[in-house]
Amino acid sequence: MKEGKLMKVCHSTTHNCEKHTDRDLARQWNSIDWDKTRDTVNRLQIRIAKATKEENWNLVKRLSYLLTHSRSAKLVAVRIVTQNRGKRTPGIDGEIWNSASAKMQAVLSLTDKNYCAKPLRRIYIPKPGKNTKRPISIPSMYDRAMQALYGLALQPIAETTADPRSFGFRLFRSAQDASEYAFTCLGRKTSSTWILEGDIRGCFDNINHEWLKEHIPMDQSILKQFLKSGFVFDNSLFPTDKGTPQGGIVSPILANMTLDGIEHILDEQFQNMKVHFIRYADDFLVTAPTEEIAKEAKEIIKEFLAIRGLELSEEKTLITHINNGFDFLGYNFRKYKGKLLIKPSEKSIKSITDKIRTKVKKARAWSQEELIKVLNPTIRGWVNYHRHNAAKETFQKLDHYLWTVTWKWGKRRHTNKGRKWVASKYWHVEGKRKWVFKTEENTLIQFSEAPIRRHSYPKLNANPYLDRKYFLKRKDRMRRQTPWFQTKLSYFALSPVNG
Repeated sequence: MKEGKLMKVCHSTTHNCEKHTDRDLARQWNSIDWDKTRDTVNRLQIRIAKATKEENWNLVKRLSYLLTHSRSAKLVAVRIVTQNRGKRTPGIDGEIWNSASAKMQAVLSLTDKNYCAKPLRRIYIPKPGKNTKRPISIPSMYDRAMQALYGLALQPIAETTADPRSFGFRLFRSAQDASEYAFTCLGRKTSSTWILEGDIRGCFDNINHEWLKEHIPMDQSILKQFLKSGFVFDNSLFPTDKGTPQGGIVSPILANMTLDGIEHILDEQFQNMKVHFIRYADDFLVTAPTEEIAKEAKEIIKEFLAIRGLELSEEKTLITHINNGFDFLGYNFRKYKGKLLIKPSEKSIKSITDKIRTKVKKARAWSQEELIKVLNPTIRGWVNYHRHNAAKETFQKLDHYLWTVTWKWGKRRHTNKGRKWVASKYWHVEGKRKWVFKTEENTLIQFSEAPIRRHSYPKLNANPYLDRKYFLKRKDRMRRQTPWFQTKLSYFALSPVNG
């Protein structure tokens, strides 16, 4: 009431988050049983995987429709896009879902009826260690949720039909698995000695749309919207006539399904000839007993890619002898007097030293506590990535580098103090170590603290939807063995939640 008159709702000063409908939506979102929701989605995904394995494509289509129209899948899809690293990055419409009521409203609005994807917001980010930039296309929150929703149905199909030796953007598979399998293929004295290092030029940006429409088993009208949405850059709209946008949730799944099949073709062409194919996303290796066979494999792969609108990067696609060594996924593979060693590559070492130097330089005015909190995650992540290889010597050298940059940091903060004073302020004795960069609450991690431990790759033909107990046991074993290990190994949406 205002002066005896009823106030119109549109003139209400009540905050949006306090309105009755918003409170109801927020209450619905906060009361969701996520274990039950994930389990419901998992059961449907398992049925899709089984139907795919049996090549019952009519059943696959019906189950995919059932999943993409279920409330549980919509809840999970919205949760995915509001919990990943891009949750605060808006699309072309500037919208983000940062409240419980907004998330629940998004769940209720997700539908394929009259769906029209908004143009992508194009940005360019620098490639690490290069002068060139990589295009990233950012969908709107609604389009991301739609991609996550249909990705939930597409991923069981992709996992079931995938090449067994494909390790990139796969559930419960990693770069460490790829390097360990490469060691298995190359480590023996009788192993192949020639390697085809392959790189696909602009893989995500050049996949043929017509091929995708013919071979990707999902709703064609939705797929067309994902592919043909266009992008906006400098206030101009550009069409997308080919490729899947880097930045889209479903793009890695589509790229993997596009490249699946290379391994089967090579196995048919080179039976019992020690030719092995290993792929991680758009980077791959082919081992061969002779240089001629490696060249022949290269031509076969070229023909395979051409059908899909892709081509090899001639600058990055090389044929190398194992004694000369090669880099793959940040690792260097090389035989020394007949013994294969996998070490961190020079490029990877330069990357970590550059990161440390940049962070320390930025921290000139920070406290020691703040510096340690920033450096520790960087060091821990790099160590975990390389700790299963012959990296002990590299770790020791990086420890020396770490001491050097932190010593310069301490000296710069106290230019009028002597060395002993600086050392006693920032470095302390801990056990047998006399130079420990620490505060009362935190200690700077040393590279060499992590013990070198061999890594085992998963069963190549195991399916995360059909062999749930195997992958859960493997995940638990890795978590127990490596306290630092980032055990969230699933690339996309849902790892199995129970046995």
